[in-house]
Amino acid sequence: MSAPAHIEHPPLEGSARTIGTIALSAATFMNVLDSSIANVSLPAISGDLGVSPIQGTWVITSFAVANAIAVPLTGWLTQRIGQVRLFVTSVMLFVLASWLCGMAPNMTTLIAFRALQGFVAGPMIPLSQTLLLASYPRAKAGLAMAMWSITTLVAPIMGPLLGGWITDNMSWPWIFYINVPVGLASAAVTLALFRNRESATRKVPIDGIGLALLVVWVGSLQLMLDKGKELDWFHSPQIVAFAVIAAVGFVFFLVWELTDEHPVVDLSLFRRRNFWSGALATAVGYGVFFGNVVILPLWLQQFMGYTATQAGMILAPVGLFAIVLSPLVGLTVNRVDPRIYASFAFMVFGVVLWMRSLFTIQTDFMTIMIPTLIQGVAMACFFIPLVTITLSGLPPQRIPAASGLSNFTRITAGAMGTSISTTLWENRATLHHAQLAESINLGNPVAVQTINELQARGMSHEQALGVINNLTTQQAFMISTQEVFYGSAVLFVALIGLVWFARRTHGGAGADAAAGAH
Repeated sequence: MSAPAHIEHPPLEGSARTIGTIALSAATFMNVLDSSIANVSLPAISGDLGVSPIQGTWVITSFAVANAIAVPLTGWLTQRIGQVRLFVTSVMLFVLASWLCGMAPNMTTLIAFRALQGFVAGPMIPLSQTLLLASYPRAKAGLAMAMWSITTLVAPIMGPLLGGWITDNMSWPWIFYINVPVGLASAAVTLALFRNRESATRKVPIDGIGLALLVVWVGSLQLMLDKGKELDWFHSPQIVAFAVIAAVGFVFFLVWELTDEHPVVDLSLFRRRNFWSGALATAVGYGVFFGNVVILPLWLQQFMGYTATQAGMILAPVGLFAIVLSPLVGLTVNRVDPRIYASFAFMVFGVVLWMRSLFTIQTDFMTIMIPTLIQGVAMACFFIPLVTITLSGLPPQRIPAASGLSNFTRITAGAMGTSISTTLWENRATLHHAQLAESINLGNPVAVQTINELQARGMSHEQALGVINNLTTQQAFMISTQEVFYGSAVLFVALIGLVWFARRTHGGAGADAAAGAH
């Protein structure tokens, strides 16, 4: 039975609002944590289930592909099922999928259950934002986004640290089992507080062709991004096939969704200037940020001799300023032009990455940590203002669709940022290694002297050359790391212009928005 177009519910009060915020944030934290927690456990999972580490990466790929497909479906599913029912169902299915992942007897079933986990997780983040905003008065909408975003800032940092500790001290299935009590508690509290605050539903026809095209092109794109580096990109017929299918599928998807009466993804949102400019700035900024988040610990562990724990400690301070400043930004985003906040965030990101571009192989722990600490300032001013811009002026019933679509662009950009940055990093390092190696020959007195000194310490000629090759590799990756950081700094400064394509939001812009990032 169809309900009216929209039902207004009064905000929650006092302890109910506090408990509701914790419950919704816990589900988000669990979701974000699970996208990164398995990364550090891959060697243990692969060894335990008797497969190669390369096959083990499908544990991550399957989750990412299924999640990317499900996120943009949030708006359509919400119309049919209702916000509260869909959110609680997603959380409960996520709990079930997590338990099944922990129980998986072999890699095939684990990959299947991870795909299920990724798919049912899709609506959780957009709907946690939507429900949270409905719990707060319009004047405190920015604060609601700030409280929510704090959990999403901590989760990606906690993921690798927690995953490593659980794997070392317990066993890898527990990285999935820990979701069970958290998810059950979150679902129970959400149902108790929000069951009488259900959104209107209507029987929207199922756009089967649009859904099939979405699965085809998004699945192919994610597989291309996840497997590209491993298969040497477009030198692989498999990657070329994925790219062609993704491109053709995307074109057909666009044409179908823009002409269908009941599209599965509401692309008409991109007609709004604030939506496309805000979503694009968020996506590109997040892609560049995430690419650098991946490269920094890789460089530290592979070429600077840091352990996983030490690399985690380098990344951890990003949460300090972010946690302190996010509530302040949330409370003032309706009084300060959010474009100014976003521009400031991009400028700080640029300064942080420029500082990192000055690192050398002699740079000490504290010097490497300082830019990470400063980056927390940018994080606080990044998500909340850009989401305020992206979703400003939208009627409440369009928030789930808009939040799902903006989340989809961000998730896809994060995958692209990771693939592009790591590929560039390794390709530039290979080039620099070749250039540096050219100067190491018998005509170079420094090279000859170094070889002689190493041989004088008891090494053979081959061992001495091996040591020099390792030093050359370390230096090549150092130069490549500097280049990636510097290029990323320039990109962030350039993004400031994109923010100003958006129209200025007025008054309670934040009240129209659902926090759209993690």
